[in-house]
Amino acid sequence: MIARIFFFLIGFGLSVIGFTYIISYLNLFTLGYSLKEYLSFIMTRYECIIAIIGLLIITLSIFKGGTKIDIRL
Repeated sequence: MIARIFFFLIGFGLSVIGFTYIISYLNLFTLGYSLKEYLSFIMTRYECIIAIIGLLIITLSIFKGGTKIDIRL
């Protein structure tokens, strides 16, 4: 359970960093970039790719099959 929370937080941190860069690169539109050029640019940047890796880690940590532990109070 602790490992799943740890991986969720790591994935969340990576996705926040990646999406921050993706949003900051939106300023390229003011320089005359088209949508196709913008998407091509962010797909080649490592800091934008870690947003996708972070989302993948979050998804795996949430939906990963594991043992079911009953907690009784």
